[in-house]
Amino acid sequence: MQVFLAEKKFEGCAGLELDDEIRVTIAAQACLLLLHRETDYFPDLEVILVYPHTYVAGTTTRFGGGLTVADQQARLGQSASGVVVLAWDAVRRGATDVHDGHNVTLHEFAHQLDQEDGVADGAPVLGKRAMYTAWARVLGAEFAQLVDDVDKHRRSDIDEYGATNPAEFFAVVTEMFFEKPVALQRRHPALYEQLSLFYRQDPAARGLRRG
Repeated sequence: MQVFLAEKKFEGCAGLELDDEIRVTIAAQACLLLLHRETDYFPDLEVILVYPHTYVAGTTTRFGGGLTVADQQARLGQSASGVVVLAWDAVRRGATDVHDGHNVTLHEFAHQLDQEDGVADGAPVLGKRAMYTAWARVLGAEFAQLVDDVDKHRRSDIDEYGATNPAEFFAVVTEMFFEKPVALQRRHPALYEQLSLFYRQDPAARGLRRG
């Protein structure tokens, strides 16, 4: 956390005045993803922009035939090359309730891990070549199942936002891995195993000991 706080620049937006509570809360949750892993501290990340609450961001969608549609969306967070954007009230909610399965900080910093190889595709840098085959097989199957569940209006314990694309799936299941690990392990053991190998943590074991 000390290295993270020293290396990364924080900026308050829309009148938010940054303080140690904001910086430390974000850093603690972000660094949870790095615990036990031999890795750099989000090497591509330069700045963390923090809004006081939900903010509006412009989006551009390009369709065939040269059609481009501009729109605005309300957001709680966003990750892009060199930057993470967070809404402080959502960050604080995520830090306060660590078992609801929703944590915008974990979500956006999972995207940062995913983007370290230059592509947001749901496959972060795994370290060993052999890991990619199992990762693609397990996460690909789980993603396809979630997409099918959403299309057919079946309930799933994985947030349906994960069906958006593989990158969002990885970020969503990262939230669940840390916040609802026992449920994830019981219902999706292969998925839990892949995330446990990647993050080098076993939060389900801690959860069972608490229970």
